[in-house]
Amino acid sequence: MRRLLKKFRDIFLVQIKYRKYKINKGFHAGKRTNIWAKATMVIGKNFYLGRDSFIETDCIIGDNVIFGNRVAVVGKYDHNFQQIGTPIRLASAIRDKHYNWKGIDLVTRIGNDVWIGYGSTIMQGVNIHDGCLIAAGSVVTRDTEPYAIYAGNPAKKIRDRFDSNKEKEEHVRLIARKKL
Repeated sequence: MRRLLKKFRDIFLVQIKYRKYKINKGFHAGKRTNIWAKATMVIGKNFYLGRDSFIETDCIIGDNVIFGNRVAVVGKYDHNFQQIGTPIRLASAIRDKHYNWKGIDLVTRIGNDVWIGYGSTIMQGVNIHDGCLIAAGSVVTRDTEPYAIYAGNPAKKIRDRFDSNKEKEEHVRLIARKKL
C-alpha cells in the first residue's frame, strides 16, 4: 500500500504540480520537496530527489541522477541586492515577472550518473559533469570534472571516482551499452 501511495504521489507531481516542466520516466521525489524554474526545467530518466530537497533555479538534469536528502540547487542572484535605495527584502526578485537583473540566463547543468550527497548545495550556473559524486554537506560553486569526487565548502576535487582510467572507460562503455 505504501509503495502504491508513493507511486501515485510521483504521478501527481509529474502530471499535475510540475506539468509545465519536462520530467522523464522514473521520477521520484521524497516528502517536502519543491521544484521551481523561471524558464527551464528538464529532468532526465530515473531521477531521485531526496526528502526536504529543492531546486529553485533553471536546471537541466541528466539520466540516473540521485539527490540525497536536503540537497538544494539555488540561485546566486535571486534578489537584486544592488538595487539602490531599496532594502534587499523589498528589492526585485527572480520570481517577479519583469525581473531583469543578473542571473536571468544562468542554467545549472547536472550530467548523467551523478550522485549529490546529503545536505549539499549547488549554486546557479554550475555544470556538474557526468559521473560526479558530490560529498555530503558540500557547496558547489564552480564546474566539476567528469567522474570525479568533490567535497567541502567550497567543493574541491578530492579524487577521481575510479581508481584507473581503464575502470572508468569500462564503466562508461557498459552504461552506454545498457542504455539505462
